[in-house]
Amino acid sequence: MEGDRKQAMIYEVGDIVKLKKPHPCGSQEWEILRVGADFRLKCMGCGHMVMVTRRLVEKNTRGLRKPDGGNDTKSDTKI
Repeated sequence: MEGDRKQAMIYEVGDIVKLKKPHPCGSQEWEILRVGADFRLKCMGCGHMVMVTRRLVEKNTRGLRKPDGGNDTKSDTKI
């Protein structure tokens, strides 16, 4: 099954997500402002805000980190 190859990431408000293609300002990092069926993302370079479907964010995510400067994670970790 195709979905079994990749472990699901847990997206939370405040996380920083690195996407596949850069924004026209040059930044690839976005802050998550809203999570649901759609995500509201804010560009870390210029502050531009966009609404993007969850499916598109999940497909194009290349890294996810917590706002406290944690390392990039490819899967969720439980403490």
